[in-house]
Amino acid sequence: MTVAVVGAGNFGTVIANIVASNGLKTYLWMRDEDQLADIDTHKENRRYLPGHAIHERVVPTTDIGLALEQCDLVFVTVPSASFRDVATLVGQHIQSGTYAVSATKGVEHNSFKLMSEILAEELPPGVIGVLSGPNLAEEIALGKFAGTVIASPDRQLRLMVQQRLSSSTFRVYSSPDIYGVELGGALKNVYAIICGIATALDVGQNAVSLVITRSLIEMSRFAQAMEGNPYTFLGLAGVGDLVATCTSPHSRNFQLGYQFASGLSLDEAMNKLGKLAEGVNTLKAVYAYKQRMQLYMPLADALYRVLVLGEDLKETIFELMTGEQKDDVDVLGSRLTTEFR
Repeated sequence: MTVAVVGAGNFGTVIANIVASNGLKTYLWMRDEDQLADIDTHKENRRYLPGHAIHERVVPTTDIGLALEQCDLVFVTVPSASFRDVATLVGQHIQSGTYAVSATKGVEHNSFKLMSEILAEELPPGVIGVLSGPNLAEEIALGKFAGTVIASPDRQLRLMVQQRLSSSTFRVYSSPDIYGVELGGALKNVYAIICGIATALDVGQNAVSLVITRSLIEMSRFAQAMEGNPYTFLGLAGVGDLVATCTSPHSRNFQLGYQFASGLSLDEAMNKLGKLAEGVNTLKAVYAYKQRMQLYMPLADALYRVLVLGEDLKETIFELMTGEQKDDVDVLGSRLTTEFR
């Protein structure tokens, strides 16, 4: 049995290393021949995960056919902006019935489709899952304790991923709610940018806690509007991922917000980061959807106005702090005051 990881970024490399350490031959596919040559020479992914050796059972390659022709499980880890193009390529080589798991946290900008939906459209009939959680690649590569969630309506896929991706420092939890888990992983990137801004402005821990808590409320409200289960956000792929991404300097989205609040333009911050921050694309898609649905999401609205429309940051913060004060927890509506007393 072999596993393929499509996308040789930092998290894709980490996944490949863990699977290989469990005794399985693992293909790590990338587009760039120069990146492949560098990995072959130095035995590490110096571009995205420097200082961490590539496991001996990992086979780096730019040959998508070689990577996919014999695999029974494939992880797709490319950025959301190129996800459909890569999924189409995967669909041309993957065998029908192969288990396919998205490990990309984002949404397609124009359609607001999640990555699992794109896989379902572009791949031949098979079983699809989603991997999401507080998974900062640098920490996992260092062997620090972490956990993730594999979500799929198919129990066999969940068991397979748990077996192949678990280690003594990495736990894999299971969920049937593929939509809720994936939505949580996408939405939290928006709020990580806000927390990076708050940290750069030195607003204090009280304020950061306020932002994280209200972010979770907005995420849950959004999920409920899309007929998702807001309770999923109480788990590792919701509040767990939100806390990690909103507080860690390893988070690309946190760093983007931090650099922006430190005086860089959005383009300058993205160029300095050198890695794609999924939260920007997700923000644009979320803003368009929330406008259509008339959802109350003041944090996402404020971030869009500042990053995309160029409104003044300090004035926007003042408006947030002096705006309407609503109920603390309101995603369940009247049930809070009737069923849980």
